[in-house]
Amino acid sequence: MARSDDLHTLPDDLPVPVDDGRCDHLTGTGLPAVALASTGGGTVDLSTVRGTVVVYCYPCTGRPDRDPPEGWNDIPGARGCTPQTCSFRDHHREITDLGARVYGLSAQTTEYQREMVERLHVPFEVLSDAGLAFAKALALPTFTVAGMTLIKRLTLIATAGTIDKVFYPVFPPDRNAGEVIAWLSENRRA
Repeated sequence: MARSDDLHTLPDDLPVPVDDGRCDHLTGTGLPAVALASTGGGTVDLSTVRGTVVVYCYPCTGRPDRDPPEGWNDIPGARGCTPQTCSFRDHHREITDLGARVYGLSAQTTEYQREMVERLHVPFEVLSDAGLAFAKALALPTFTVAGMTLIKRLTLIATAGTIDKVFYPVFPPDRNAGEVIAWLSENRRA
Protein backbone atom coordinates (compact mmCIF):
# COMPACT_ATOMS: atom_id res chain seq x y z
CA MET A 1 0.00 0.00 0.00
CA ALA A 2 1.30 3.43 -0.90
CA ARG A 3 0.74 6.55 1.12
CA SER A 4 -1.96 8.88 -0.24
CA ASP A 5 0.14 12.04 0.20
CA ASP A 6 3.81 13.08 -0.04
CA LEU A 7 5.37 12.82 3.41
CA HIS A 8 8.29 15.00 2.26
CA THR A 9 6.04 17.97 1.44
CA LEU A 10 4.21 20.24 3.86
CA PRO A 11 0.64 21.10 2.85
CA ASP A 12 -0.02 24.83 2.46
CA ASP A 13 -3.00 24.82 4.83
CA LEU A 14 -1.39 23.36 7.96
CA PRO A 15 -2.63 24.90 11.21
CA VAL A 16 0.07 26.96 12.91
CA PRO A 17 0.86 25.92 16.50
CA VAL A 18 0.72 28.63 19.17
CA ASP A 19 3.06 29.07 22.11
CA ASP A 20 1.08 27.74 25.06
CA GLY A 21 3.91 28.44 27.52
CA ARG A 22 4.54 24.75 28.17
CA CYS A 23 8.28 25.12 27.50
CA ASP A 24 8.86 28.39 29.38
CA HIS A 25 10.48 26.53 32.29
CA LEU A 26 13.17 24.80 30.25
CA THR A 27 15.90 27.42 29.68
CA GLY A 28 18.58 26.98 32.34
CA THR A 29 17.31 23.52 33.29
CA GLY A 30 19.67 20.57 33.34
CA LEU A 31 19.11 17.67 30.97
CA PRO A 32 17.88 14.64 32.93
CA ALA A 33 20.04 11.57 33.42
CA VAL A 34 17.97 9.22 31.26
CA ALA A 35 19.43 6.43 29.15
CA LEU A 36 17.75 6.67 25.74
CA ALA A 37 17.96 3.83 23.20
CA SER A 38 19.82 5.00 20.10
CA THR A 39 19.66 4.08 16.44
CA GLY A 40 23.46 4.00 16.69
CA GLY A 41 23.26 1.04 19.07
CA GLY A 42 23.33 1.15 22.85
CA THR A 43 22.04 4.13 24.78
CA VAL A 44 22.78 7.84 25.10
CA ASP A 45 22.43 9.87 28.29
CA LEU A 46 22.22 13.46 27.01
CA SER A 47 23.12 14.86 30.44
CA THR A 48 26.63 13.44 30.07
CA VAL A 49 27.37 14.47 26.47
CA ARG A 50 30.22 16.96 26.44
CA GLY A 51 29.97 20.23 24.57
CA THR A 52 26.89 21.54 22.81
CA VAL A 53 24.02 19.33 21.72
CA VAL A 54 21.01 20.08 19.55
CA VAL A 55 18.07 17.81 20.36
CA TYR A 56 15.12 18.19 18.05
CA CYS A 57 12.07 16.47 19.50
CA TYR A 58 9.35 15.52 17.07
CA PRO A 59 6.03 13.66 17.32
CA CYS A 60 6.25 10.81 14.82
CA THR A 61 7.90 10.33 11.44
CA GLY A 62 5.69 8.90 8.75
CA ARG A 63 6.36 6.01 6.42
CA PRO A 64 5.89 5.88 2.66
CA ASP A 65 3.72 2.77 2.93
CA ARG A 66 1.24 4.08 5.54
CA ASP A 67 -1.11 7.00 5.84
CA PRO A 68 -0.78 9.13 8.99
CA PRO A 69 -3.33 8.80 11.80
CA GLU A 70 -6.78 10.18 11.04
CA GLY A 71 -6.80 13.98 11.46
CA TRP A 72 -2.97 14.23 11.66
CA ASN A 73 -2.81 17.30 9.41
CA ASP A 74 -5.42 19.07 11.58
CA ILE A 75 -3.29 18.90 14.74
CA PRO A 76 -1.23 22.12 15.01
CA GLY A 77 2.46 21.20 14.82
CA ALA A 78 2.01 17.48 14.17
CA ARG A 79 2.81 17.29 10.46
CA GLY A 80 6.37 17.78 9.25
CA CYS A 81 8.60 15.30 11.07
CA THR A 82 10.15 13.93 7.88
CA PRO A 83 10.84 17.40 6.38
CA GLN A 84 12.35 18.49 9.72
CA THR A 85 14.57 15.41 9.88
CA CYS A 86 15.67 15.89 6.26
CA SER A 87 16.51 19.52 7.02
CA PHE A 88 18.71 18.52 9.96
CA ARG A 89 20.27 15.83 7.74
CA ASP A 90 20.98 18.36 4.98
CA HIS A 91 22.43 20.93 7.41
CA HIS A 92 24.21 18.44 9.66
CA ARG A 93 27.69 19.48 8.55
CA GLU A 94 26.99 23.18 9.16
CA ILE A 95 25.78 22.42 12.69
CA THR A 96 28.75 20.22 13.52
CA ASP A 97 31.09 22.87 12.07
CA LEU A 98 29.59 25.21 14.69
CA GLY A 99 30.66 22.74 17.40
CA ALA A 100 27.34 21.04 18.15
CA ARG A 101 26.17 17.43 17.98
CA VAL A 102 22.70 16.71 16.60
CA TYR A 103 20.23 14.19 17.99
CA GLY A 104 16.66 13.49 16.94
CA LEU A 105 14.28 12.32 19.67
CA SER A 106 10.76 10.91 19.59
CA ALA A 107 8.51 8.54 21.49
CA GLN A 108 8.77 6.00 18.67
CA THR A 109 10.64 2.73 19.17
CA THR A 110 14.25 2.41 18.07
CA GLU A 111 13.18 -0.23 15.54
CA TYR A 112 10.74 2.23 13.93
CA GLN A 113 13.35 5.01 14.02
CA ARG A 114 16.04 2.78 12.54
CA GLU A 115 13.92 2.23 9.40
CA MET A 116 13.58 6.00 9.00
CA VAL A 117 17.30 6.63 9.60
CA GLU A 118 18.24 4.09 6.91
CA ARG A 119 15.59 5.23 4.41
CA LEU A 120 16.45 8.93 4.76
CA HIS A 121 20.24 8.44 5.19
CA VAL A 122 20.30 10.31 8.51
CA PRO A 123 23.94 10.86 9.60
CA PHE A 124 23.25 11.32 13.34
CA GLU A 125 21.72 9.27 16.11
CA VAL A 126 17.99 9.30 16.75
CA LEU A 127 16.94 8.56 20.32
CA SER A 128 13.87 6.72 21.53
CA ASP A 129 11.90 8.03 24.50
CA ALA A 130 9.26 5.32 24.04
CA GLY A 131 8.59 5.24 27.79
CA LEU A 132 8.48 9.07 27.90
CA ALA A 133 10.99 9.15 30.79
CA PHE A 134 12.94 12.06 29.24
CA ALA A 135 9.73 13.94 28.39
CA LYS A 136 8.32 13.46 31.89
CA ALA A 137 11.58 14.46 33.60
CA LEU A 138 11.57 17.78 31.72
CA ALA A 139 7.75 18.17 31.71
CA LEU A 140 7.80 18.42 27.92
CA PRO A 141 4.47 19.07 26.20
CA THR A 142 2.80 16.00 24.72
CA PHE A 143 -0.41 15.17 22.91
CA THR A 144 -2.35 11.97 22.28
CA VAL A 145 -3.59 10.70 18.91
CA ALA A 146 -4.63 7.23 17.77
CA GLY A 147 -3.77 5.83 21.20
CA MET A 148 -0.19 7.19 21.09
CA THR A 149 1.23 9.80 23.45
CA LEU A 150 3.69 11.86 21.43
CA ILE A 151 6.07 14.71 22.22
CA LYS A 152 5.15 18.07 20.71
CA ARG A 153 7.71 19.47 18.30
CA LEU A 154 10.45 21.46 20.05
CA THR A 155 14.20 21.84 19.82
CA LEU A 156 16.65 22.13 22.70
CA ILE A 157 20.20 23.46 22.54
CA ALA A 158 22.21 22.51 25.61
CA THR A 159 25.81 23.00 26.64
CA ALA A 160 27.47 20.86 29.31
CA GLY A 161 24.08 19.38 30.16
CA THR A 162 22.22 22.68 30.67
CA ILE A 163 19.55 23.96 28.29
CA ASP A 164 20.58 27.29 26.71
CA LYS A 165 17.84 27.72 24.12
CA VAL A 166 14.41 26.29 23.38
CA PHE A 167 12.61 26.57 20.06
CA TYR A 168 8.89 26.11 20.71
CA PRO A 169 6.65 25.96 18.93
CA VAL A 170 8.60 24.99 15.83
CA PHE A 171 6.90 26.05 12.60
CA PRO A 172 7.39 25.45 9.82
CA PRO A 173 9.41 22.39 10.80
CA ASP A 174 11.56 22.30 7.67
CA ARG A 175 13.12 25.66 8.63
CA ASN A 176 14.13 24.64 12.16
CA ALA A 177 17.67 23.57 11.24
CA GLY A 178 18.29 27.01 9.74
CA GLU A 179 17.02 28.67 12.93
CA VAL A 180 19.38 26.48 14.96
CA ILE A 181 22.33 27.41 12.73
CA ALA A 182 21.53 31.12 13.08
CA TRP A 183 21.30 30.83 16.90
CA LEU A 184 24.52 28.81 17.17
CA SER A 185 26.34 31.30 14.91
CA GLU A 186 25.26 34.24 17.09
CA ASN A 187 25.83 32.50 20.44
CA ARG A 188 28.94 30.47 19.80
CA ARG A 189 30.94 29.86 22.94
CA ALA A 190 34.68 30.29 22.86
